[in-house]
Amino acid sequence: MAKQIKTIGVLTSGGDAPGMNAAIRAVTRKAISNGVKVKGIKKGYQGLLNEEIVDMGAHDVSDTIQRGGTILGTARCSEFRTVEGQKKGAEICKKHGIDGIIVIGGDGSYRGAQALSRQGINTIGLPGTIDLDIACTEYTIGFDTAVNTAMQAIDKVRDTSSSHERCSIIEVMGRNAGFIALWCGIANGAEDILLPEKYDYNEQVIINNIIRNRKTGKKHHIIINAEGIGHSTSMARRIEAATGIETRATILGYMQRGGSPTCKDRVYASIMGSYAADILCEGKSNRVVAYRDGKFVDFDIEEALAMEKGIPDYTYQVAKALSI
Repeated sequence: MAKQIKTIGVLTSGGDAPGMNAAIRAVTRKAISNGVKVKGIKKGYQGLLNEEIVDMGAHDVSDTIQRGGTILGTARCSEFRTVEGQKKGAEICKKHGIDGIIVIGGDGSYRGAQALSRQGINTIGLPGTIDLDIACTEYTIGFDTAVNTAMQAIDKVRDTSSSHERCSIIEVMGRNAGFIALWCGIANGAEDILLPEKYDYNEQVIINNIIRNRKTGKKHHIIINAEGIGHSTSMARRIEAATGIETRATILGYMQRGGSPTCKDRVYASIMGSYAADILCEGKSNRVVAYRDGKFVDFDIEEALAMEKGIPDYTYQVAKALSI
């Protein structure tokens, strides 16, 4: 029989993502509506070990759904990767009367949730990452905002690139995943898209493409470079030397993590947060919430972590075909 849940904790871990506050708000208010108390854990697993734990009421999450970042804060925590740290975290949960925790973050955060579950604390994971690199879900909290932020910035770079007849290499985030780069490549009409999953590091192909396009009258050349490839500045120098065309690198960086979340990130994060609170209150544990085939569902954490995710082949072929 599932144990009765009286108090749940909520934390955000790893990199921040727009929409995390919508998820925190939803977790808090849905749990309260289910008759369950909520405690906010500040600064992720590090805050749990430091006992930075506060009571959360409906008013505490008012006027937060439109805010970027995370009101609870986030931090990396090497201590929580150890068995001793995990046991300490579970004991602190019990000390504060926390029966279950909802963890909002990426794969690393899920592994922490999995460890707490093994220590007897009911845990549910929510996919909070701009990278879209969690295999069990087609949507992750923050991706939509981040890709729209990057798209708008690239449009602006394109304007000056065209004015100066330059080649521009624009580096977007995503860690080792190329989803932001792929989406921006299509949305911004880039001439070349470099993805960690697909790029063969043959720069001569790019150089030939730039020269060919310039001969046909193209005034600019946009290359979207994924963070997992990187080295955009040195790449720009090599391309300029090979083509004789002024080439500049722009690294968008952490601006992609910030800003007010889009409607999609607010709505999906709210539904996911509510779903997580509901299944945790039902006594479920060691689960992650996901969006697949138009539905909000949940998976066992072990099953979710074992899944693999790659760039959809057809989407990639479309991107290449439309860049001619």
